[in-house]
Amino acid sequence: MFKMTLKHQQRVIIVSFLTIPLILLFTFSYYPASQLFYISLTDWDGYAPVKEFVGFDNYAELLEENPFTSDDAPLHSLLVCGYYCVGAIIQLCLALWFAVLINTKLMGHNLFKTLIFIPFVLNSVAASMVFQIFYQVDGALDSFLKSIGLSDLIVSQGWLMNSSVVNWALVAASIWRYLGFNLILFYGILQSIPQDQYEAARIEGANEWQQFRYITLPSIKLVFGLQILLAFVGSLSVFEIPYIITKGANGTKTFVMSTIENAFNFNNFGLASAMAVILLVIVIFFMIIQNLLFGEKKGGR
Repeated sequence: MFKMTLKHQQRVIIVSFLTIPLILLFTFSYYPASQLFYISLTDWDGYAPVKEFVGFDNYAELLEENPFTSDDAPLHSLLVCGYYCVGAIIQLCLALWFAVLINTKLMGHNLFKTLIFIPFVLNSVAASMVFQIFYQVDGALDSFLKSIGLSDLIVSQGWLMNSSVVNWALVAASIWRYLGFNLILFYGILQSIPQDQYEAARIEGANEWQQFRYITLPSIKLVFGLQILLAFVGSLSVFEIPYIITKGANGTKTFVMSTIENAFNFNNFGLASAMAVILLVIVIFFMIIQNLLFGEKKGGR
């Protein structure tokens, strides 16, 4: 009877444990992605049994109109996601700042952490509807500004009707919604930093900024890089907040909303698939950049 060596047994065990995850990965990730790319090369309407091959016509249609000059350009909605990218940066900075404060054992830090995290566990629809009421003309926000003597800041047309401020209003709602998630991740990694490093730094005369720069930042580099990537991907895939609050009106239609509209409202699955492929390429590109900037550098001394 054939007897396997220990090395062969280890290989069989590794392959056995990897088989099911790889099958699931190919079934639910790589195969759908390949089908998405194939549909993007067709003029399929979602119903026809035969998909007419049109090559890269869908991509040409996406790129033929300048998104900076035409609001009707298919890629114009990608520019709207830029507001959320700016908001993501603000959100990460606030989350890191609050996490550092909470990590110093500030009085009531557990209550403060819970209050910030609660919005993240709320239902997205309920949270969006709350902000829809909050931004109404003579609503809660307008009443608050009047009560503190800042009536001049009230938008006469309404926060959701003025195209110059509506996206920033939605970004503020997004920051409020997801700030707690980033806070918890930052707080968790800060808890893993040995406190004796800070004590040694204080003994050496390092101030708070120097401790943050030379101890905290290097320790959270990998998590911070991951958070930047997740925030960027989330900015590109924003859907529920603008969809529920404004339905995409007044220039608030995001890239995902435009993709879904082309697929299910206009029955243009080929164009919608091309938009999804472009989004996938953008995400992969920034994943590579993130890995180059924040990935662990391997090598000798």
